[in-house]
Amino acid sequence: MSKLKIALPTISVLAGLLMTANVFARDNIEVVGSSTVYPFSTVVAERYGRSTGKATPKIESTGSGGGMKLFCSGVGTNYPDITNSSRRIKMSEFKKCQENGVKDVIEVQIGYDGIVIANSVDAKSINLSRKDIFLALAAKVPGDTEGSLIDNPYTNWKQINPLLPDIDIEVLGPPPTSGTRDAFVELGMEGGCKKIAWIAALKKTDKNTYKQVCHTVREDGRYIEAGENDNLIVQKLEANPAALGIFGFSFLDQNADKVQGASIESVEPTFESIADKSYPISRPLFFYVKKAHVGVVPGMMGYLKEFTSERAWGVEGYLAEKGMIPLPIKERNLMGQNTRNLVTMSGNEALK
Repeated sequence: MSKLKIALPTISVLAGLLMTANVFARDNIEVVGSSTVYPFSTVVAERYGRSTGKATPKIESTGSGGGMKLFCSGVGTNYPDITNSSRRIKMSEFKKCQENGVKDVIEVQIGYDGIVIANSVDAKSINLSRKDIFLALAAKVPGDTEGSLIDNPYTNWKQINPLLPDIDIEVLGPPPTSGTRDAFVELGMEGGCKKIAWIAALKKTDKNTYKQVCHTVREDGRYIEAGENDNLIVQKLEANPAALGIFGFSFLDQNADKVQGASIESVEPTFESIADKSYPISRPLFFYVKKAHVGVVPGMMGYLKEFTSERAWGVEGYLAEKGMIPLPIKERNLMGQNTRNLVTMSGNEALK
């Protein structure tokens, strides 16, 4: 008697079937990441839910770094579908994604944002240089002799610059997991650090020391980590007019009756100055998508199409009304096309 031979599915096919069944166990999109991008993705999620009648995506504010960690942990129902980020993905994060099976990642740049240093509308407006920012917040600053570094001794803004107010340095800002913190350190602090010639020269001769000096924030209580909740910083500034706070332009725009943005090198943080890049501390905003979840988690393509529609991210779109600065038209059209075609990253983007 001949034996009946049955073709068994391969392990990879079984894994795919299990992943598909597992993901369909939930019917809503899960998004984590940047507190700056959070309000933009939230309004897109609400519009998508209302217009389609489908489950509104769940948006969670974990910070850019925290979001990347969750996003890159794996594929399937236990892991988020999308992560928001107020900075570009790092190569170390991209590699971690690859190691954990998150092979195909779609990068979507949605627009621009400025990082503001704000205080209460009840206080006097302030004009800071990036050098002022570095000297106020760096852990180590130049000593009396060239080449020497000392623990930051400054406790008052006037000690740094006689044109600044005679008030104690107290700055509320995001933690290390935040993309806003990363961008602020790179664009604000390093931007001021480079104004000191001998430190700037270290970038060529001793890159590690240069980065350590320019990027390390003081930990003596003058800089206060306020978590990932930018609304909490706004509340604290209302309560203490002498304090300054760091957050994205959208929160300044939404709370203009409570807080005002400091000028940076005499340029005010406005929609126009960030769009034309004259404001010194501005950065791109992103979200990242698992291609493996598109077509499996219900609504993924619909959410992507809503986010990249002109009614959402266009010059007169509802995200611009929320304070996001749109991409130029050509960049926007190309990014939208690549997103809808599910074009994935090569990895080289993380090196930029």
